[in-house]
Formats: sequence, C-alpha cells, structure tokens
Amino acid sequence: MLARLNHFPAVLRGQLGRWWPEPLQISRRERLAVTLATLLAIAATGLLTHWLLGPAPMLVASMGAAAVLLYVLPGSPLAQPWPLVGGHLVSATIGVLCAHYVAMPALAAGLAVALAIFAMMLLRCLHPPGGAIALNAVIGGPAVQAMGFGFVGLVAGNSLLMLLFALLLNRYLLRRPYPRQLPAASRHQTSDPSPLARMGIRDDDVSAALAGFNHLLDISREDLEQVMTLAEMHAYRRRLGDVRCRDFMTRDVVRLRPDASLQEAWRLLRHHKVRALPVTGEFGQVLGMVSLVDFLKRLDGTPEGLRERLARLLGGRSAVNRVAAIMSSPVVSVREDMHLVELVPLFAERGLHHVPVLRTDGTLVGMISQSDLIAALFRDRLHVA
Repeated sequence: MLARLNHFPAVLRGQLGRWWPEPLQISRRERLAVTLATLLAIAATGLLTHWLLGPAPMLVASMGAAAVLLYVLPGSPLAQPWPLVGGHLVSATIGVLCAHYVAMPALAAGLAVALAIFAMMLLRCLHPPGGAIALNAVIGGPAVQAMGFGFVGLVAGNSLLMLLFALLLNRYLLRRPYPRQLPAASRHQTSDPSPLARMGIRDDDVSAALAGFNHLLDISREDLEQVMTLAEMHAYRRRLGDVRCRDFMTRDVVRLRPDASLQEAWRLLRHHKVRALPVTGEFGQVLGMVSLVDFLKRLDGTPEGLRERLARLLGGRSAVNRVAAIMSSPVVSVREDMHLVELVPLFAERGLHHVPVLRTDGTLVGMISQSDLIAALFRDRLHVA
C-alpha cells in the first residue's frame, strides 16, 4: 500500500507534465516588440474612438483578443483583414439582434455565440474575438443595451482602426508582412510550381493531409508548406554534414572596377567563359555584378542589327559606357561560413546563377555558381551513398 502511495505523485507529475505547453518559439526581442505594438495599437484606437464618438465607450473588450492575433500570430488565417473586420461586424450584428428579440439572457447568449460562429464560417471570416463580441452584445449591461445598433458602429470603428494600426505597426515596427502575402507567381510566367515545390511534399499532398485532418489549423497553408520545406532542408543538412561555402567556392575570382570599360568587361566574360563578374570597390567590397544579361538589356530593339548595336556599345568612350552604368546592384551575397543547403533556395527559387562569397568584414573572398553547387551536392551525395 505504501509503495502505491509513493508511486502516485510520480504518476500525477507525469500526467500534469502532458498538460504543460511547449515553449513559444519567439525571441526576447520579438516579445518586447509585440508588447510595444499592442500597447500602441490599443491606446491609439481608444483615444481616436473617444475623439470621434465623444463620451461613448472607447473600446470593446474583443480588441484585446484581436491584438493577440494581429501581433503575435499575424500570419494566421484568423488574423487577416477580412476575418478581423467582417468577423466583428457579423458577430456584433447577430449579438444585438439576439439581445433585442430573445428575452431569456442565457438563451440569447448561447444563440448569439453559436450563430456568430456559424455565420463567420459561412462567410469565411472566422475570428475568435467575434464570439466574445457577440456575447458582449447580450450581457454587456445597460450601457451596451442602450446603444442598440450603435454598438455595431462602435465595433466597426474599433475594428477599422485596429486594422490600420496592424498594417502600419507590422510593417514599420515589427518589420514583417501583413496581411499575409499570396504565393508569388512563377518567374517564367508558367503554371509549373517552383523547383523546390516539385520535389518532396507537393501541394496535393498537403491538400490530402488537410482534408483528412478534418478540423481547422491556426496556420496558413503557405506557412505550413514553408515549415515542411525548412524541416526537409534541416534533415538534408544533417545528412550532408558540415559543408560550408568556403569548402567549394571559386577562390581565384576575376573582378572588375566600376570605372572599367564595357569593352574590358565583355572581353573578360568571353575569355573566362563565365556569365557574370563581380564589381568591387577600392577595399574589396562588392558594389555590383555585370552579366551577359546586363549587356543585353542595353541592346533594345529587334534581333536584327544586334551585332552592330553591341559594337557601338562597346566602342563608346563616355561615362555611360563604363561598368558602373550597367551593373546590377545591390547584389545578393553569402558569407563564407554559410552551409551548402542554405544556398539551394537562392539558386532554385530566386533564379540566381552566381553569388559572391564574403568574409566577415564584407570583402569579396570567392564566387559560387550553379555549377559549383551542383558539383558539391553530387560529391557529398556520393559520400553519403
């Protein structure tokens, strides 16, 4: 009996441990920034509402819950502009109608929340604070009851102001996109998915998994796919081992100065049989890149006479016929200690062909091309096999 009693606390601790939530994957700096954004949004919304509506209540309580979504989970489907505004308006309207036409408070409250959830799902504007606002319209007391449909106007004003501050604060204070961005179109204007999306888990795999899940997830489809892609990259990185840019980059880099002539740039591109060359400053910092594409961009017109126009371009002597006039800038670059796997999205998704490799002080130390990356992946694939 005593042994059973001694075992009981351990079992209880084990059961309670399952209820303890996982740690939030958010940095301390991000937590402070989110806290500041919430403070600014709620305070400004209250002050502006009071200025616009006078002695009426400044804020509805659901704005506090909305702030959690807008600043802690801005990528959630439930935090987007239409769920925020539409969910609040639909729920407030239903709540006022239930409070007016249903005499029994408990029944009115239940109907208000249930119908609000049903309507938000039907109109694709599900927003958790909407349930609170529907309930508040019923049990908010004499002040809310006396407002009637003026309560809907208050909710609309609060929602629109919160949306305005979400657009501003997420962009300029928190430095992240809001609302959620739609997937970018193909660079080649075709219906093919991106190169990374053609391998591993595909879009129809995600659709099948979500269909079988049969309940809502508080994460956008795009974010879910990105998390899975990153997980695959981490697994691949673990299998490859510690392969850094410095291990396979080209070190003998042919480079240009910004005041070099276009004729010299063209000669070096052809002589070394490369598609791009870095342009560096006096202290070795990368100022830009000159590629064959940069030359072609200057040769406007039809293919006829292309050779003559190129000859005129290369034979010029003015400042506009210097490398600085046609180079692409700014340039996407990588550090020499970056892992090989992190280069794959740069080449596969962004369409880069050459990437400068920099030291910790920002000066050029090497170049990596698509051919270098393919060779490195092939070599390490052979080692793994």
